[in-house]
Amino acid sequence: MDKLRKKELLQKYKEMKPEMGVYMFKSINTNTVYLGCDKNVKATINGDRFKLNSNNHRCKKLQQDWNENKEEKFEIKVVEILPYDKDESKVDYSEDLKILRVICKDRFIEENVEEI
Repeated sequence: MDKLRKKELLQKYKEMKPEMGVYMFKSINTNTVYLGCDKNVKATINGDRFKLNSNNHRCKKLQQDWNENKEEKFEIKVVEILPYDKDESKVDYSEDLKILRVICKDRFIEENVEEI
C-alpha cells in the first residue's frame, strides 16, 4: 500500500464518529437490566459480551445471571443514542453520557425493572 493511500485511510479513520449512547443487557428470566454508556456502544457491547462469555465481567450480578441463563435469555440492545454536538470543537461527551444513562435508568425504574 502506498503512502498516499495510507494517509487517506488514516484521515477517514480519524473522521469516523461511532454511535455513542446507552446500552442494556436485560435478563428475560429475572427482569433485571444492566445499563452502560460509552462513546462507542457497539464496540462496548461486543466487549461486554466477550467478557461475559469468558466469565470475566466486572459486574458480578450480571455475570452470575449470564452464567445461569446464557445469552439466549438476554435482550441486548442500544437504548438511546446521543447525537454529536453541532459544535465540532466539543470532544468530551462523558457528562452527557452519564446524564443520558440516568434518564434511561429512571425510565426502567418506572417500568418496574430492576437495574443492576
